[in-house]
Amino acid sequence: MLKPLRADLPYPSIDDLKPDPVAARIVAPAYAGQKSELAAICQYIYHDMKFEGEDLPDYAHLMEEIAVTEMHHFDLLGTMLQKLGVDPVMTECPPFRSRFFSTQCVSFSCTPVKMLMDDIDAETNAIAEYERMLTLLGNETVAAVIQRIVMDEKTHLAALTEMLEKWNNR
Repeated sequence: MLKPLRADLPYPSIDDLKPDPVAARIVAPAYAGQKSELAAICQYIYHDMKFEGEDLPDYAHLMEEIAVTEMHHFDLLGTMLQKLGVDPVMTECPPFRSRFFSTQCVSFSCTPVKMLMDDIDAETNAIAEYERMLTLLGNETVAAVIQRIVMDEKTHLAALTEMLEKWNNR
């Protein structure tokens, strides 16, 4: 069974979250915005297929492991949005049914180095965006979840950087 690539710590409980539209607005773009968990899932699945097609199973496996973790983040954020009082439609600003998610923000690069560089860039941007969110959040439970997600994103960044170094030293 495929294991997710993530930090070895539990995620904070969101069982007691109450409606909080301010927190929901802050974290919603990470759910299904242009540079979101949904975009990351699509990008890693595409890159997995490309690496498989190039007969690079180690690289493909890494993409799958990261994609599984991003799927968990997506589910966690969607559940959190519901508990915060927002319908988790796949838009940048739920509950409004506009600016729906589009794959135009996904990297469809095709060469191994470019795919890895795009993934490293995406993880770096995700970390920066989550850290920006932390400066705005007043909801401690939501902030704890975001901090935990950041740990995973840093784990992904380290693994991708290591893979790029491996590729460059071939």
